[in-house]
Amino acid sequence: MAMLNNLVKMAVKPLPRMVTPSGHAVVDMMIAGAFLATAGLFWRRNRRAAAASLLCGGAQLGVCLLTDYAGGDRKPIKFSTRRKLDLGLAAMTAAMPEFLNFKNEPERNFFIAQGVLITVTNELTRFPEGREFEWKRRRAA
Repeated sequence: MAMLNNLVKMAVKPLPRMVTPSGHAVVDMMIAGAFLATAGLFWRRNRRAAAASLLCGGAQLGVCLLTDYAGGDRKPIKFSTRRKLDLGLAAMTAAMPEFLNFKNEPERNFFIAQGVLITVTNELTRFPEGREFEWKRRRAA
């Protein structure tokens, strides 16, 4: 699954970065909501897929709530760090079917799609380069 994420990353790389930090926050919340809602849908059919969905949704929501999208010092995770975290979350999401042994079941497709969506969002987001936010903080003070 990491191979698929890498292929998607290479395919999207030439596109312009058009997602703002606030847009990234909205997409992150939608992804977390999709994981949590799908856990309820999977619960009767496949408890392992439901548990994986809860795990991925909780991780996504936790990272989202701890990220400082505005560039201030209020939250512990800086937005510039999110690029690496999102790639880890995408890999974790895509690996869940194999890790929890439901790789031959239809619920697997949801996790692959979510991993691809996280990767695409990450590649299309305008992350600050270097010390951009630090400069904005000094100028605002």
